[in-house]
Formats: sequence, C-alpha cells, structure tokens
Amino acid sequence: MTALELAQKAAVILDNKKADELKVLGIQELSVLADYFVLATGTSSTHVKALADEVEFQLKENGIMADHVEGYRSNAWILLDYGHVVIHVFTGEARQFYDLDRLWKDAETISLDFLSQAE
Repeated sequence: MTALELAQKAAVILDNKKADELKVLGIQELSVLADYFVLATGTSSTHVKALADEVEFQLKENGIMADHVEGYRSNAWILLDYGHVVIHVFTGEARQFYDLDRLWKDAETISLDFLSQAE
C-alpha cells in the first residue's frame, strides 16, 4: 500500500465515523516528517477517541501498525504516526488552537473525491 493509499484509507475510515473537517495534505515537498497528514475533527473528546480507535483497529486488521501514538490521555489531539502518514484527530478547540491547517497552508491539498467512491 502506498502512502497516498494509506492516507486515503484512513480518511475513508474517519469519514465513515462522521469526522468533521476532514483534510488530507501532501507534505512530501515541504518536510521529511511524512508524506501525508490526515487531519480530522471530532465533535467531543469521546468522538476523538472513537475516531482514533477505529483507524487503529481497521488498519491493524489490514496488518498496518502505528509506529507511534500520542494523546490518548487528553483526547483533545490524538496523533497516529504510520511513518509516511501521520493522522491527527482533534477536538474543535484543539484544532483551532494548534492550527495545523495554517501551519501547513503551503501543502498540497488532496482532493477528497475518492470518499464518494468508497464503500
């Protein structure tokens, strides 16, 4: 699975669990941190945890394990690091505060048209 396919799969999982403000950013030209960031917002800390849990569970079912996970204690910003793809799941307040959308405004925004074709 390519990094883009992994980012898209994570986006589909998040979309199916009703994540808000879903965005996939291509950062490979801007950083060595990863190739893609997936950003999503949950409606509450419980929703944020449920979103992150579902991504972890479904990817693990496909044999894909996170290299690193952070933020479960706060449930305001959970980061799932899959190497070439980093998934950020925020509460609305945390997303506004950390403002990764602005910090990575020069990144390529990947079209989410694939969501309409997903199961």
